[in-house]
Amino acid sequence: MSKFVWTEQLCIGIDVIDQQHRRIVEYINQLDEARTNGYSREEMGWLINELVDYTISHFGFEESLQQDAKYPFINAHKKVHELFTQRVADYQARFNKGEDVAKELNSLLVTWLFNHIKRDDADYVETVKGHLLKQGDVVEKKKGLFARLFK
Repeated sequence: MSKFVWTEQLCIGIDVIDQQHRRIVEYINQLDEARTNGYSREEMGWLINELVDYTISHFGFEESLQQDAKYPFINAHKKVHELFTQRVADYQARFNKGEDVAKELNSLLVTWLFNHIKRDDADYVETVKGHLLKQGDVVEKKKGLFARLFK
């Protein structure tokens, strides 16, 4: 698999979300590097867990912004997140049973993230951006609850 290159095409225009998406891309690239460079199962497992944990935290943060902004399709967006989380949990379970899922998981992550940003996330941008402009620094208030996303 080739490196997942972040491009401006993937920016949605909400800086904090774009930064989180970039971090997820970094994790995806680390997973591919680990796979191609023969990292140990322990290192691979740690990386998969970190990627999943960070992504789930990102989903929670994104959904909290949507909720605050009263985004009308939040339930549908949450469902997309839930379905994806379940798919990735299945990969984690397979990995934990000894299966080599890194290549398959990496491919899924690249395809899913790109499509999710361009379709699903693009749909909420106008609503959330408008809300953020009215509210001031909402992100600063959320940092305590979502501290992991701001390291």
